[in-house]
Order: sequence, then structure tokens, then C-alpha cells
Amino acid sequence: MEPDDFAAGVRPSAEREPIPEDLLAAVEELLAVPSTADRPRELRRALDLVVDVAGRGATVERFESNGKPSALLYHGAARPRFPVILNAHLDVVPAPPHQFRPRREGDRLYARGAQDMKISAMVLARVFAELAAGLPYPVALQLVTDEETGGRDGTLHQLEQGVTGDFVVIGEHSGLRIVTDSKGMVTVTLKATGHAAHSAYQWLGDNALIKLQRSLDKLLARYPVPDEEVWATTVNLARIETSNTARNLVPADAEAWLDMRFVPGDPDLDGRSAQEIASYLATFCEPGVTPYVGHADPPHHADRDRPEVRALRRAARGQGYRAEFLRKHGAADSRFYHQRGIDAVIFGIGGDGQHGPDEYADLTTVMPYYRALREFLSTPAADQ
Repeated sequence: MEPDDFAAGVRPSAEREPIPEDLLAAVEELLAVPSTADRPRELRRALDLVVDVAGRGATVERFESNGKPSALLYHGAARPRFPVILNAHLDVVPAPPHQFRPRREGDRLYARGAQDMKISAMVLARVFAELAAGLPYPVALQLVTDEETGGRDGTLHQLEQGVTGDFVVIGEHSGLRIVTDSKGMVTVTLKATGHAAHSAYQWLGDNALIKLQRSLDKLLARYPVPDEEVWATTVNLARIETSNTARNLVPADAEAWLDMRFVPGDPDLDGRSAQEIASYLATFCEPGVTPYVGHADPPHHADRDRPEVRALRRAARGQGYRAEFLRKHGAADSRFYHQRGIDAVIFGIGGDGQHGPDEYADLTTVMPYYRALREFLSTPAADQ
């Protein structure tokens, strides 16, 4: 299995086709929008920008859940079951203001969301605008604004409203490789309770932070932080807090946030209910520390032998890329489709620095990605 290294890739040796200036301008306008979860107006502005590119002559269904807008675009008056859905998210994680001022350096375009995944989203929109009306089958463009905060108010909400299909291409970054597998995800809060006392008389209290710390030590001994890439279950300690504000007080409460990513077949997590996972995690906890499971989403898998996957690989190989299969450590909205028996793959441009201070897109992958999508969608279903 190839490593989860989206920056690497095989580029075609043929002369590169320049990116059209109007596409670059649209991309840079979108990248300049700080579409983070705490800015609902900017989420809507990003959504409207992409709808304007893709929506000429299309039916545009608007959705909203918990203040997060999304849209579904297709041609025709009635929503059908779609043989192909193109999925893109337009939200990004927070960043300093300078990361919302795109800058080009050679073949790299730096900005928050350049790799993850506004450029791929704009390419998907352009391909949809050019081809969807003339295809012999219905295709949908699904645009959401909450993937970075869980995806439940975008992709999942639309699925719960009856949107469905047979095969999904999600434009997350992949360097024109095809992600068919990703880890499952569990969100956990550990809550510790104790008894307050003056810190000079600790024996009169029960320190909730110490109990929480000991519980975390046991859990992280079972799931140590890896020092290199490994296909294994991991636990990220994301936050520890207490309501205590006094240095000379024994804290009576504390909590920790955990993000767990688990591999298929993990006997303790895969296929387990939230209650069963909570019971398992309780075995690591000191008395007075209780685990609460927020969400427990299974691993995602897509059939590598299905005709659409073979057609997508042929299209990417036609651009000079090997189109290797990948497995992804991070979760994506593909998991919501997988839970409904619908195969979804991740297929996007290249780049590096996702969620970091130097996030960039590899501009040499943009036009090969565009052409591969066009070829994939234009392949008659009978030939796939």
C-alpha cells in the first residue's frame, strides 16, 4: 500500500497546459474568502461563488442545517438517483489573515484551502458547468460548508433529505491518486469529578486533574503517539481544561477532548456502538473519570474493482499519472456514503501543508485533474 503522502506524485512528461486565467482568477477569489465555521456569512459567500460558476442552467437546491448552508446542482426539474455525484467542501480551518491572500511562487499557489480543497472544488464546478447538461445520465454537484467540523450538516443532512446516488467522487487532495479506504473516527470527552479543598491541605480534597492525567497516561500507553506514518489506531489529546481558576485550590472537575482514528478490523472499536466504545475506554479510567462518546463513525471503503473506479484510473493514467490506490488517515464525508452502501472515492489535485502555515496547491496537477474528470464523466456508462 502506498503511504498517505499527497505531496508526492508522478507528473506527466508532456508539455504542461497553462491554467486558464479566468479559472485562476475564480480560484483566487474563492481562496480569499475566510470561510471558517465561525463566519456564517463567509460560508454563504464561498458557496455562492461556486454556485455562480457551476449553476448556469442548472437546478440549484439549497439546504441548511444548524446554520450551515449547502447546495445540490443538477439538470432537470425532479431530483433523480444520480449515477455520479461530485462532492466538494468549501469551508476551511482557521488561519491568520495573510493565508487568505493567495500568492503564487512558481508552480505553487499558497493559501488556506488551496490544497484542502477549494481549487479542486472550483475545477469540479467548472467541469460540471461544461458537461453536465450534455451527459447521457444525470450527474450532481454537491457543495457543502461543514466538512471541517464533521460533515453532519452538509453531506449527511442532504442524504437524510433523500439525496442518493451510485458513485461519488470527492475532490479532497490526492495528487490524482484514488483513495478507497480511510480510518474510522471516534470523538470522546473524558470528564473527571473530584472534591475541592485548599491546596495546602490536599489530603482533604480529591484532585480531578490528577485522576484525569492518570487515565490519559494509561490510554496513551495503549495508543502511543506515532513518530512516523503508521496504519494503526491513534488517539489525539486535543484539549484539557478545568473550571478551577485559583492556584491554591484543588480542582474538583476536569475534562479532556480526544480524537480517535481507528483502522478497519480494530477489535475494540470497529463495529462497536458508542456505548460499547465508552465501556471499553472506561477500562483505562480512574474512579471518578467517565468517557462520553460523541460520534463513532466506521472506516470507509470503496470497491476497487467497480467499473467507475477503473474508469477513473484510466482517466488519470491518460494524463501520465499512475493513479495508485491510497488509504487515508483522516476521515472525509465519504464515510456517510459508505454507511449507506454507496461507494465513494477521494480524487483531487496535489499539494502539501494541509491545515498548516504553508499550505499550497501544486498548480501542475490542476489541468491534468480537469482533463481526467472530463474524460471520466464523458465515458459512456456501458463502457465503464
